[in-house]
Amino acid sequence: MKLMATMSSGFESITTKELQDLGYETTTENGKVYFEGEYEDIAKANLWLRSADRIKIVIDTFEARSFEELFDKVNAIAWDYWLPLNAAFPIKARTVKSKLHSERDIQAITKKAIVNKMADVYKRRGRLPESGATFQIETRIHKDVAEITLDTTGDSLYKRGYRLEHGVAPMKENFAAALILLTNWHDDMPFVDPTTGSGTIAIEAALLAKNVAPGILRKFSFEGFDWMDPKILEKEKEAAKEVQRAPKLDIFASDIDGSMIDLAKLNAHGAGVLHDINFKQIAVKDLKIEGRDGVIISNPPYGQRMSDMEGVRKLYKEMGDVFNPLDSWSKYIVTSDLEFEKYFGERATKKRKLYNGSIRTDYYQFWAKER
Repeated sequence: MKLMATMSSGFESITTKELQDLGYETTTENGKVYFEGEYEDIAKANLWLRSADRIKIVIDTFEARSFEELFDKVNAIAWDYWLPLNAAFPIKARTVKSKLHSERDIQAITKKAIVNKMADVYKRRGRLPESGATFQIETRIHKDVAEITLDTTGDSLYKRGYRLEHGVAPMKENFAAALILLTNWHDDMPFVDPTTGSGTIAIEAALLAKNVAPGILRKFSFEGFDWMDPKILEKEKEAAKEVQRAPKLDIFASDIDGSMIDLAKLNAHGAGVLHDINFKQIAVKDLKIEGRDGVIISNPPYGQRMSDMEGVRKLYKEMGDVFNPLDSWSKYIVTSDLEFEKYFGERATKKRKLYNGSIRTDYYQFWAKER
């Protein structure tokens, strides 16, 4: 099967490397990475990818310049191979730079074509029951080329299953993991998250260091597919448990808000890494960071409202005062404030444009100075 991993814009190279490390040959496009695999690979990719959002099966790709052409080509697909008679199959639609520009109509035509084909195959009249497992289908048309996909994931892969409590603006787990994978951190190095909030960055660092499969605690929509042997996922999970590690970690996570530290500890407990992280309530300006050759990753408040900017930029200055003297440490800070460097007091070695949800941010990277 042709498979596709989707991810937030800016993380394509990270997901590509993850797939290649799993042994797949890949083709990368904006927001997606293609690879080939069998049923086992659907389970493996969903279980192991830290930076991706979803794993989809590419059912067909074809040109579609009219609704008649779209209907005929969707209708020609062997839908009885993918969908049982009672399948619930909601349709999503997206279109970019195409003659067919009405997403609502694309959605309706796709649905009608599948219903027509299923009714013919199963000798049914009227509506199909749609009382069974959900098979989420998407028709995406880009420059008149339609791509029909089936989602195997269900809830986005950022939902690991360990986060019991949420902060005011929690960072998604796959976003946090990707931030870590963009650094030079290894499990034998000190790691500091000085604005930890609900603990996501520190928790993802511990899971990465311990080689815990990020999807080990959650369920996937493919578990409801009648053609997917449940033993496949069981086998992949058992194999994942066998390669877990237990390194001695030096991970420190702090926040000025004590209630957030309590939430972070709950989440770390849910992830099984509470004893791998040293949590502490402390303001950034009061931090005393010791050791050498470590990594700091911070997701500070962005100050989305003008009334918040003064306090947020004061925090950026305090971060600069504490972090800039740490020459042997690499510092990575994500924020939407385009003037961050001015208040931090140092120019970044490199910046990377990312999207934290719908918020456009920059990932400011301050690399350790060579000795």
